[in-house]
Amino acid sequence: MAAGAGARALRGRVAVVGGGIVGAAVAREVARRLGGGLGAALLEKEAGVAAHQTGRNSGVVHCGVYYKTGSLKARLCVRGSRLAYEYCDARGIPYNRCGKLIVAAEASEVGRLRALFENGRANKVPGLTFLGSPEEVRAREPHCAGVAAVHCATTGVVDWGRVARSFVEDFERGSGGEVLLQHEVLGAESQGDGVELRVRIGGPGGHEERLRFEHAIFCGGLHSDRLAAAAEGGRAPLVAPFRGEYLVLKPEARHLVKGNIYPVPNPIVPFLGVHFTPRMDGSMWLGPNAVYALSREGYSWGDISLRDLWETLRYPGFWRLAATHWAFGLDEAYRSFVTAAQVRKMQAYIPELRVEHVERGPTGVRAIALGEDGKMVDDFVFESGGARGDGPARVLHVLNAPSPAATSSLAIAEVVAKEAFEKFQIGGSESGGRVGTGPLVD
Repeated sequence: MAAGAGARALRGRVAVVGGGIVGAAVAREVARRLGGGLGAALLEKEAGVAAHQTGRNSGVVHCGVYYKTGSLKARLCVRGSRLAYEYCDARGIPYNRCGKLIVAAEASEVGRLRALFENGRANKVPGLTFLGSPEEVRAREPHCAGVAAVHCATTGVVDWGRVARSFVEDFERGSGGEVLLQHEVLGAESQGDGVELRVRIGGPGGHEERLRFEHAIFCGGLHSDRLAAAAEGGRAPLVAPFRGEYLVLKPEARHLVKGNIYPVPNPIVPFLGVHFTPRMDGSMWLGPNAVYALSREGYSWGDISLRDLWETLRYPGFWRLAATHWAFGLDEAYRSFVTAAQVRKMQAYIPELRVEHVERGPTGVRAIALGEDGKMVDDFVFESGGARGDGPARVLHVLNAPSPAATSSLAIAEVVAKEAFEKFQIGGSESGGRVGTGPLVD
């Protein structure tokens, strides 16, 4: 992209690209650090924020029990959970700290359950209790058939879309940030004194303009790899979209489940498995499964993007993933079409559940970052770039922010903003390099 011609004058100091919950939290934190009215902008390609992963997830406030000790996921989830509850209390946003049972359905899973319990303790997750008998499990969930369980008292549910919109209100009204909806970033180029964004304004049929900022932070979610490539940030890892389809428990069967019920994670497959999740509206979601989505924003089998398909099918890492997990994938696809098969899987935890107790519910798409070796990138990944000579970095990318990104969003924002300001030399810090395991801000 040629610099200069057709570009607007400098719009501000920092642009945050992406209006999901991570982008909204980062924009809020950046504006807070800059001070009101000093030129922060949030760019979102949709007509509203939280349109995709944030607004279509199960709403769980995770506690941090699953993640490898010392990882960013573990540290930021534990801190983020506490910050999220404090934030909701301060803003009057309702939540339900209903707890969660991670259930061993059979004796062979108890060893992994105990290891998970110890992992949670190592991560300093508060409120964990090991329930070592079926009677203790039923005392928490009377209709649950588990032989043992871990009870996570701090797990809850909240409307993450509402939380994200509150972050944006803080950014816009409290800190003087500018929210630019229907601004889709198509390209970016770092220059000596800033970064120029090529933006399509007004949706797919809109016009293109070029906006200039001193720096940019990309929080693109399902499109994070494309934004990285568009902003000189490389191509790997590829984002592969996987759709999760939920069932909803009918009101007459709602008494079967009180709170969150999760399985013991299977180490062979990459997802946590189907679970029972209460919602803020009083409903109960069952699922999700995990099927490859034919579009990055494909919420049904009929949503197909030839571009998205071609990018995935020509990527060697996808075929290596498929070769390893083909049986898992076929089972997930089968359960997508056959509700009875999905119900049978969930009867391991609630034997009284019947097909007539459920109906098809909403769907969401999650971004899975794949390396060329076919392995999923497990931890959060942040990377800076766009430096010129001895000058500061111009861009920072949130390349991978899967679950528990919503729970961790305020803690992610602390780390990303701190690292960005150091890399951008806002305040005089040094630039350059991969963040990966950046220090937690207290």
